[in-house]
Formats: sequence, C-alpha cells, structure tokens
Amino acid sequence: MIDTHSHLFDEAFNLDIQDCIKRCQSNHINEVILVGFSHQTNQLAQDYAKKYSLFYPTAGLHPSEASKSFDADLDKLRSFIQEHKVYAIGECGLDYHYGKENKEEQKKLFRGQIELSIQLQLPLIIHMRDATQDTYEILMEYAGRAYGVMHCYSGSLEMAQEFIKLGYFISLGGPVTFKNAKESKRIAEWIDINWLLVETDCPYLAPSPYRGQRNESSYVRYVVSEIASLRGVSMEEIERKTDENAKKLFKLEDRI
Repeated sequence: MIDTHSHLFDEAFNLDIQDCIKRCQSNHINEVILVGFSHQTNQLAQDYAKKYSLFYPTAGLHPSEASKSFDADLDKLRSFIQEHKVYAIGECGLDYHYGKENKEEQKKLFRGQIELSIQLQLPLIIHMRDATQDTYEILMEYAGRAYGVMHCYSGSLEMAQEFIKLGYFISLGGPVTFKNAKESKRIAEWIDINWLLVETDCPYLAPSPYRGQRNESSYVRYVVSEIASLRGVSMEEIERKTDENAKKLFKLEDRI
C-alpha cells in the first residue's frame, strides 16, 4: 500500500518515528508521499527522505501560508524545488474555513504554484476546504496543462467527477471509515477506480477505530479495507489499483 499524503515529520512523531516506520513496513506500506506545506516542512520532508527510504518528498505552500509577501514566498519555493528532488508541488490550494479574510492572497499563491507545476511538469497536491467553486474555477483556467490530486477529498461525487475530467485524482482518507460519512462512502463506491488514491493525512483524521487519536501512515490499511468493503472487492484489488495510480501520478520509480 502507498500512503499518498503523510506528515510523518510532524512533532507528534518525534518520540516514535522509528516505530511508526516499522509499523508501515510490517503492514506492507513501503512508499509514503511526505508532503511539505511551508518552507520549514518542505526542508523537513527532504531531510526525512534522505534518512528513510520509504519517503518521497514534496514541496508546497498551504493556503494558511498565504500573505501579502506571496511573490517572495513563491520565489523561495521555486528556488527550493530547483535545488531539490520533489515528486509533487503542494500541498497548495484554498481554505476558506479558517482563511476567509485573505482569499485574494490565497488565490495568488495557488495560481503561482499551479504555474510552477506546469513549468516543471510536476503534479499538484491540492488542499480544498469550503472552497470548492473557487478551486474548480481556478483549475479550469489551467485545463489541459496542470494535473494532480484532490487530497483528502470531501466534496460531492458529482464534483469529484468534474475534477477527474480536468485530470485530477481523487484521494480518500480516514473520514471514509466514519459511520456518518455518507458522501465519502458514495464516492468510494462509485468513483472510477482508475482515478482513486488513498491517504492518511497523518497525524490528522485518524480512521476508525482510532478516530480522535493520532493518525499514522500504517493506518492507511483501514482506508483500503473500507473502500474494498464498499465496492464488494478484496483489499488486494484496491491496494493493487491505488498503488498503480499513485506510481503513475508521482512517477515513484524515479527515486530521489
């Protein structure tokens, strides 16, 4: 299994990162996309990837990083990516749940990273929270040129299908295992399997039976198990297909 969105560099893992990695390996999770979201975490992702072979680092600026200095931040991100091996740009995107006051700065930071992804021919990892319409409209501006994944997707099945038309995979995480997550379960059951990825977004959004606790990459197996159950197929089938999709999107054979 491949966890396509992890923050195992988070301080929540400072005391037991080695144990977390061992649990990944014992559960056949041998590849983890380690997602940066700020200048500091972009460097952490690189440091961890050099130390542990299962990590594939990305670099990006989360919408929470948006400010009036977005031009300088984009320049710094561009220089960083040119100097380091990364497998995607992001996470980046729009978040209006916490960031309604700086929507314009978020959009500019997002567009800048989309344009960078096009220049460097790298996939995007997109964060979208309470901002579906604006996210879709911006991605429409770059239709046919940018591609990537809608990380920890929480929108509707109908909008998921629209994002797929633009070239974006749909990634499901721990929430699909929650009893009240009706739309996530509908997506898991009916989405085109060729456009499906799985993730943890650890240390956040732990799946059942660990809901409310610290999440970790080894728990991606619960996401795979739930999707398999909803689709009426084996875990091995979901694992095989989502692994295939992840390797295609992130070009994981191109080792750091």
